[in-house]
Amino acid sequence: MDVVADLHVHTTASDGRLTLPELPAAARSAGVGVVAVTDHDRLHPGLDAPVTTVDGVTVIRGIELQVETATERVDLLGYGVGETTALRAELDRIQTDRIERARRMAEQVEDRLGVDLDVAFEPGVGRPHVAHAVDASEADCDYAGAFDRFIGDGGPCYISRDVPSVERGLELLSDASAVVALAHPFRYADPNAALELAPELDGIERYYPYGRPVDEARLDAVIERQELLATGGSDAHDRRLGVAGLSAGAYARIESRLPDAQG
Repeated sequence: MDVVADLHVHTTASDGRLTLPELPAAARSAGVGVVAVTDHDRLHPGLDAPVTTVDGVTVIRGIELQVETATERVDLLGYGVGETTALRAELDRIQTDRIERARRMAEQVEDRLGVDLDVAFEPGVGRPHVAHAVDASEADCDYAGAFDRFIGDGGPCYISRDVPSVERGLELLSDASAVVALAHPFRYADPNAALELAPELDGIERYYPYGRPVDEARLDAVIERQELLATGGSDAHDRRLGVAGLSAGAYARIESRLPDAQG
């Protein structure tokens, strides 16, 4: 399948490597004409409209918002996001929690390793930033080791984030976004439970680079039964786009729900 739309991309506004000015060249290099910027718990500050055109590339303002369900945490993708007062307040709260969490984890790692870590405690910060700082420090510990030894789930320096309930997240994104979808359903411990959210959604991330076989027929059945949109993207945290995404026909169904591009 020729990917023309990569609807799951992270930038330096969260834990990706691409800057917004670099995005059009990366998209063209991959043969992609549409990119959704879906930074973690944050709207990219450089995007001032739900859909814009940047150097000939259509850029959708999106978000990947983590929420708490009855059994686990899952990620929701919002596309064509307009900023509402309620969403802005919640994202500000989440980013404040992210900053304090990263600061506390970094302090604990510093105490254990006896080093000073160079971490920018600012909106978008997360565990990868702490791990990169460990890797760049004088400690005998690399990026992967920082997770394995200290800040991975259940690690001695791990601190949980305070995320909204799935009900609150769906309410906020539904009010602000043209399309709300479930991200990468087969990355969760209980995909079936995650897919039970389908009646509350507009779409499901159907195309995703899991790197292993998954039950795609299960997703197709849910999408057909609930009359949902099939979304897709690479979940790029580097500069390589178009690893997964949508064909022209699949994107046309998403595009019909989005506001017109500005710029």
